[in-house]
Amino acid sequence: MNDDLQKILSKVRELYMKYGIKSITMDDVAKELCISKKTLYQFVTDKDDLVGKFVDNEITLRKTDIDACFKIGCNAIEDLFEISLFMNKLMMDHSPAMEYNLKKYYPHHFEKIVKTREDGIFNYILLNLKKGKLEGFYRDEIDEDIIAKLYLSRFENTRFIDLFTVEDYASLKLFMELLTYHIRGIATKKGIAVFEKKLNELEKNNK
Repeated sequence: MNDDLQKILSKVRELYMKYGIKSITMDDVAKELCISKKTLYQFVTDKDDLVGKFVDNEITLRKTDIDACFKIGCNAIEDLFEISLFMNKLMMDHSPAMEYNLKKYYPHHFEKIVKTREDGIFNYILLNLKKGKLEGFYRDEIDEDIIAKLYLSRFENTRFIDLFTVEDYASLKLFMELLTYHIRGIATKKGIAVFEKKLNELEKNNK
């Protein structure tokens, strides 16, 4: 990506996260970047195009971050811890105002980011399940496709029901409970032993 466009999108992200999408005009973006609107329009055709490029950039950033969760030498349970910690960070950085604006005023872009997120989570969990089976950490008889869909459904539904507060969504405790619920339903005795060791390490590091 062009460095100048990346700079624009970084500033746009900052503004959208803080104020939402609808209230930020092209004039606001140009002013914050100390450039003219004419210069801004060299990179985007209109606000819809800017929002679209912002969404595409977010998708690229998230994919890079998730790929980094899969570290060389880590087993499936360690990978899952990394993914869960990353998702927890995403929720802490989450902007309800931005997501609401995107859904209401730019539904085509919203649908793209949701579908990409859901496909990404499903595929990463599916790979994790296959890896865990090969390592002997997950039970052979589990249906990988069903479990991956259940994991995705639980993650998405947790974000949009009123049983949890905004603070709950961003808490490490909630994500660890979800992870424990998931692992204990699919793991072998060998896998549970590895999981409990990793959980103890995490608890010690967060004291």
